[in-house]
Amino acid sequence: MTASSPPTPVVYGEGSRPPRGDYARDGLVLADYTCPQNYAAYTAQDHDTYRRLFERQSALLPGLACDAFIEALPRLGARDRIPRFEEINASLTPATGWEVVAVPGLIPEVPFFTLLANRKFPVTDWIRTPDEMDYIVEPDVFHDLFGHVPLLFNPVFADHMQAYGVGGLKAHGLGACEQLSRLYWYTVEFGLVRQADGLRAYGAGILSSAGELQHSVRSPQPQRLALDVTRCMRTRYKIDSYQQTYFVIDSFQQLFDLTAPDFTPLYAQVQAQDALTADASVAGDLPG
Repeated sequence: MTASSPPTPVVYGEGSRPPRGDYARDGLVLADYTCPQNYAAYTAQDHDTYRRLFERQSALLPGLACDAFIEALPRLGARDRIPRFEEINASLTPATGWEVVAVPGLIPEVPFFTLLANRKFPVTDWIRTPDEMDYIVEPDVFHDLFGHVPLLFNPVFADHMQAYGVGGLKAHGLGACEQLSRLYWYTVEFGLVRQADGLRAYGAGILSSAGELQHSVRSPQPQRLALDVTRCMRTRYKIDSYQQTYFVIDSFQQLFDLTAPDFTPLYAQVQAQDALTADASVAGDLPG
């Protein structure tokens, strides 16, 4: 597509769940599944919902969220309204080469991986309603911005996310996206890190959830295991309740190193074994 060419639309097929964003309501998005943020469409209620969520989660972070996240959160900018994505990019891009781009909702695997591989993080443009303050089925702008973007200011984690996108494109070609999605779920979304002063959360699904933030770090109920990539890829996860298993890393550098090797032989190994339930206990598991 040249600079003078009109954007190529993508039509969501019959039977697919239409995204909730304003730009998707006509059934069209751009060829890479991005869209304008359409900032003028946000209502006063939308901004107030974001403000309330931000204040609630920020108050819970001390002693529960990892230091890198807490230190980077102010760089997200506005907390009393939904930030403009270009405002975030003005500081994010010089820091680690990443930028946030708007998408109308959940997008297919290949466009998602492609954006990550090019250091573009897709952020949903719509925000939940006041009735959905405690739980939403799909990620919204608060989850994506508050949960994911602060750690993109961390150089090691930023490199990990790009490598994940590159690996995702390869996994798609190998028919291994299910295995890689479990790794993403248990690290980027629901990962824990052990700091010198104790266990802390770094996963976006935890950091953007009032209940799971406390449950993941302090509850005696879930099992917490040292991250083993093979074990992680075999483990199913819960989308409608708190996690029953969390995987723990020692540092973002360890996460990067553990996920750097070629996964091709690992996918074959995992696919040859039975998947594990979310609460499974396996011989050889190491506590996190």
